[in-house]
Formats: sequence, C-alpha cells, structure tokens
Amino acid sequence: MDKNQLSAYIIPSSDPHLSEYVADHWKLREWISGFTGSAGTVVILGNKAGLWTDSRYYLQAAEQLKGTGIELFKDSLTETPSYIDWICSEVTFGSTVGIDGEMFSVSHVEAMREKLEVANLTLKTDVSLINDEWAELPPLPKTETFLLENKYTGKGIQDKLKEIRLEISKKRCHLLLLSALDEIAWTFNLRSSDIEYNPVIIAFALISQDSAYLFTDKEKLTDKAFFELSQCNVTVVEYHNIYKVLSEIPAQMKILIDKDKTNHSLYSGIQYKESVVFCPSPVVLMKAVKNETELNGVHNAMIKDGIALTEAFCELEKEVKKGNFISEMEFAERLKARRAAQPDFFCESFGTIAGYGPHGAIVHYSATKGSDVKIKDDNLLLVDSGANYFDGTTDITRTFSFGTPTEKQKHDYTNVLKGHIALASIHFPKGTRGSQLDVLAHQYLWNEGLTYGHGTGHGIGHFLCVHEGPQNIRPNDNGVKLQEGMLLSNEPGLYRTNEYGIRIENMILVQKSFKSDDFGEFLCFETLTLFPYDRTLIDKKLLTNKEIEWINNYHQTVFSKLGSLLSTEYRDWLKTKTQTI
Repeated sequence: MDKNQLSAYIIPSSDPHLSEYVADHWKLREWISGFTGSAGTVVILGNKAGLWTDSRYYLQAAEQLKGTGIELFKDSLTETPSYIDWICSEVTFGSTVGIDGEMFSVSHVEAMREKLEVANLTLKTDVSLINDEWAELPPLPKTETFLLENKYTGKGIQDKLKEIRLEISKKRCHLLLLSALDEIAWTFNLRSSDIEYNPVIIAFALISQDSAYLFTDKEKLTDKAFFELSQCNVTVVEYHNIYKVLSEIPAQMKILIDKDKTNHSLYSGIQYKESVVFCPSPVVLMKAVKNETELNGVHNAMIKDGIALTEAFCELEKEVKKGNFISEMEFAERLKARRAAQPDFFCESFGTIAGYGPHGAIVHYSATKGSDVKIKDDNLLLVDSGANYFDGTTDITRTFSFGTPTEKQKHDYTNVLKGHIALASIHFPKGTRGSQLDVLAHQYLWNEGLTYGHGTGHGIGHFLCVHEGPQNIRPNDNGVKLQEGMLLSNEPGLYRTNEYGIRIENMILVQKSFKSDDFGEFLCFETLTLFPYDRTLIDKKLLTNKEIEWINNYHQTVFSKLGSLLSTEYRDWLKTKTQTI
C-alpha cells in the first residue's frame, strides 16, 4: 500500500465474474482475513482493518476474526457505517483508495467513485496487491467440462443463441458480453466443477449475430462438447484473451454490457466507450423462467432428494434413540452418500449446514473438526442441504427434535411454520414482486417482536447455482416481477443465540392461478420439496383449521409420492412422520 501510495485497500469476496462462490484461486478475502463465509468485504487502512458481512455470518465472523486485528462490522444494522463511509471518515482528504477492478462491477465502481469524490478521495482501480504476496496462490481450476444433453435442458445451444441474438438486435447492438458463469453455462449447455458446488465453467463469452466466442481453457472441454460448440459456430479462445479482443472492438460495433455483472477492468479495456450500451443481460430472465423439460426434471430431482433425506433422517433418529450419537460432520457425510446413491447425482449444491443446539443459531454454520459436536436428543437440529442432479438443483432446510421439545421451542417453530405456510399458499396478481410478499413469512414473528435477518426466498437454477437471480423474496425491492416458471425458496427462520436455530425451507414454483375479465391473471406457488415437517415441534393450538389442512395435505402428498419407492423400514418411518396432526 505504501509503495502504491494508498491509504485504503478494499478486498471483496468475488472473482472476475462477480460470483457469489469462487474458486480457490480467487479466495483473496479469505486468505487475508481467515474468515471463510461466502460474503464479506475487508478494508485495510494504514493502522487498522475491518470486515463487513451480513447477518448470516455475524457469529461465525466474530469467532474467526479473533486475534486478527480485523474489526467486525455487522452489515445491514442501522448503526453500522458502510465500508465506503468508514473509509471517508478515517483517511485524510486527498488520499487514494485502491481496488482490483477485476473484482468489482462497473456499477459498483461508479457508486464508490461518486461517494469518494465527495470526500475528496481518489479511487485507483488497477491495484492487485494480494496476488503479489500470496506465495501459494492456487492455479485456475482445470476440471472437465461436458455437454448437458437436450433431454435435460429442453433446448439446444443453437436455439438459445437465436433467442439471445433477437434480444441483441432489439437493443440495436452487434455484440453481447457475458461474464456471469451461470449465464454462460446455461447458454452453451455446458457443466463443469470449476467452482465447488456450482456446476459452472470459468469462461467469458462474446456473442454476435453470426458467431460466438467462448473464452476458456480448450483442454477442459470433452470431445463431444467441443464438437457441438463447433457445429453451432462457437469458437473457443484462450481465457485471458478476452481483454485483447475487447480492446480491438471498432467504434461502430455496439456492445451490450450488463454493468451489474461485468467487472470494471473488462469495461476499462474497451477502447471506444461510446460503443458500449449498458443493459441487463437478456440471459438472466431466459434462464430464470424454466421450460417444461427443466420443470419435469426438477420434479424428478425432488423425488430423489426426498428418498435420500428420508433414509438419512430415519437412520439418524434410530441412532440417537439408541444413544449412538453421531456428529454434525458425520451426518453431513451420510446425507451426501444417500444423495450420491441416487441416479444422475452430480454434487451437493452447497456444503451441508448441520447445526445442533446453539450451532443452529449460526445461520450459515459450517462444522469444523474444532466445532463438531454430537447430535443428541436434548435440543434442536437444523439441517440445510441440497444437491445438483443432471435434471435439477435442490435446496431444503428442516429443523428436528429427537427428544421432547420445550414449549418455547414448539412456539417458535410453529410461528416460523405459519409464516412458511402463509407464503406457500398465497395467490397474487400477475406483476407482483417478491418484496410485496415478504411480510407474509415475517408476520407471526413480528407480532412478537422477533425477526430473521436473511432473505425469505432466493431464485434457484436448473442444475446450476443454488442461488440465482433476479427473482427473490425479501424486503429490498429489486423491481423484478415474479413470472410463471420461476423457482424460488421459501425459508423463514428464527435464531436464538446460544440456544437453537429454526429454519423451514421448501422450493416453490410460480404457476398460474385464477384468471378473470374483471381482475386479470393471478399466480400462486406450487410447493415442490418432498419431506415432512417435525410434527413433535408443532403447537396445534397456534394453528388455524386452514393451516392444519395445509400441513395434512402436504404430508399426504409427500407419502403418496415417496412411499412406494422406499423399503419397508423407511416407508414405515415416513408414514409415521406424515400422519395427520
């Protein structure tokens, strides 16, 4: 920093594709701080440092930052300054703030620069300090990349390119730059293991009206994938050549760029800035609205997931009742093995969160050898897990008690469940946004002065990223209307520090509901996940007759779809768990 005359240096959690989860090669924030959560930003000044992260990681960050000299700033709390405001208050006028422009979007850099200039501070965007210091920087991944067949995708590469090119022409552009890894994987029907839990390939793409360029390591592609790309007039180019190609785009060629999904260094490398047209990527909504083949696949994936969960939880409960207590990490491995035994399993969609007792209150808890505890019968177990199958991605959270829950635990669980049901059963006018529905899941907690800090629902990809935009259900309004064919999660929760955590999560599908001449079209949600709630945690006195009916109908659906596919032991367990309340 001294050599570069910097008073502050900002290190985010992203990569050149602005991914939520990144390959080891780009885990710079983790390397500098020791904090392993998926979200966080470190700011280093000359004599102090801070880390900003959201409510999912408050407890984890506090533990992992001990002794580092890095102060924890709890993002989203009203009293917490943003890291830009903190910098402005800490460094002297005329100072320079440094970032690596590859790790920040164009829009993010614009917003930072505007704030810093008001405080008479300069932003320098081409500073890559950690790569020079990290002696054992992991190499870029070289995992095999394969073609996902049309029987899973429902649409070939050529058809997708045709639709994309139509959108490019509507914007009167000649080229589209794609940086987001899930958009690239979806467009070219490619899947890989370049990033753990996310079946994407590290690549950039440039699409014109008559050709397309995929910037990646050619050696990673299977012969079948390379042949199919060639048949679709897609040229494979070395990954880092994207910067050279962008710099050579002539002024008369208009290029469409999503400023929220394109890193600043890519934009900076374009010689003729007047040729850039900023617009959201057309691929985002194409990918978010699933076709019939994809939705059929997701339904199949739910059955496989339900079987795996039933087997794993049945075995766990049997062990606990015998007093053979297994640990959080061991259960996570057993659950993974059950999923891996299912047809078309590829990988987990994220690392299983198995939090027993107080660990369940750590929203994105990840058990380690140092924290791993035994799962017993005197507290609650929260398990958030998911899988990637060739035909779909899954994400489910359940909270279980294997003993006798307290009245307080039952009260809390039932209020979370009531919010979960309220969201699952709502009918809403076409054009409604997720932010308008968020209060449904919070209402019963808010009425008692309780809440949760994470979003209620996130979009989910099809054999892609478990967190997908633009659709979501959360208080912050992003202007995106819910559309038929979108997949989301429904996951309210409640977390009592040092006691227990509760979260109930199903995947839901936006589908058609009512339609009339007077009131227009309405939409609703279909609940896709197939696994029971813990009946021992439900306080029936708090439920309405409609809520009781909803739970009983859901449990009947779970058993009818899974029961005949299970062996006698697991079928009997599931039958008990899905009895009417």
